[in-house]
Amino acid sequence: MTDNAGHADIKSKIDANPVLLFMKGTPQFPQCGFSSVVVQILDHLGVDYNTENVLESDDIRQGIKTFSDWPTIPQLYVKGEFVGGCDIIREMFENGELRQFMQTKGVEIAA
Repeated sequence: MTDNAGHADIKSKIDANPVLLFMKGTPQFPQCGFSSVVVQILDHLGVDYNTENVLESDDIRQGIKTFSDWPTIPQLYVKGEFVGGCDIIREMFENGELRQFMQTKGVEIAA
């Protein structure tokens, strides 16, 4: 798969999902601690989100890093916008920015 084809596939996944987490493993069985932390934060906020297990496709695992120009996984996208990885998401959550960001983007969160 060429880079451009891989990026087109990634972009279509991002466009099709209002909140999409590229992670290692699944929400039920995260395969890394950083992915697990972001899943716990999204679950705590009550956000409806989808995930893409990068371990199932080397094209996606490598492609997402060049697509976002971000070297690590997990990566969170909200309404097509790259938000960040674990440290950024955790920091935004702890200072209340993540909840506000989600609301600004029109993403429903639990009360």
